[in-house]
Amino acid sequence: MRRYDGRVTQRKRIDSWLSDMDGVLVHEGRPVPGAAEFIKRLSESGKKFRVLTNNSIYTQRDLSVRLAGAGLTVPAESIWTSALATAQFLDDQRPGGSAYVIGEAGLTTALHEVGYVLTDLDPDYVVLGETRTYSFTQITRAIRLVENGARFIATNPDPVGPSTEGSLPACGAVAALITKATGVAPYFVGKPNPRMMRSALNDIEAHSETTAMIGDRMDTDIVSGMEAGLYTILVLTGVMQRDQIDRYPYRPSLIVDSVADLIDLI
Repeated sequence: MRRYDGRVTQRKRIDSWLSDMDGVLVHEGRPVPGAAEFIKRLSESGKKFRVLTNNSIYTQRDLSVRLAGAGLTVPAESIWTSALATAQFLDDQRPGGSAYVIGEAGLTTALHEVGYVLTDLDPDYVVLGETRTYSFTQITRAIRLVENGARFIATNPDPVGPSTEGSLPACGAVAALITKATGVAPYFVGKPNPRMMRSALNDIEAHSETTAMIGDRMDTDIVSGMEAGLYTILVLTGVMQRDQIDRYPYRPSLIVDSVADLIDLI
């Protein structure tokens, strides 16, 4: 039994772990204190885990290398992205289909690997992901394809993304532009859609009843973990402050300062 913020909670047995990446393990490219030890303990425990991100730009291997640069040893196969979840969703819905894709290698590679044909000639889907080079030509083509009946899918609803110069328009903002032009809203696969969690669970053959989700955002990580039936853990090393938690009509199962506080729970 653990008491947090005046509540007594009964912790489940945790056999598998899902963890958000930005704000939980790294912050502005630097490791969160205790993150390296947390990942090391997970790896040594033999428990199944996945590091999750809504960022669809990079492949698993790319992200593994980037995390290694921050001192975190995470195998490529232990990373799960919104691009992989999107590819899995499309493979479930329409195996061997076709898509017009706006995105980077993380998304195009994932779609190729499930056997999708990438084309702008009468595709089954328009798939919008993250890219640092959104072009007017691509967006115009996407609008016309959606108008002609292509189904509209987007990897994640995040409206802005970070950069060293400041905020950049992200997938959610560009999706809103296409929706405004066509009247068609996309189906977002990434967080806060609980499907993102379920697809990661399927990837490691884990059960929701014995899996924990660690995140730094109430409106994406915690709500999607809760809706997927997971034990949810909020860390305070990202965007969420303790005094903001009560604004939400739901609560995490556990609140801790950082992943350093979770090492003994593994």
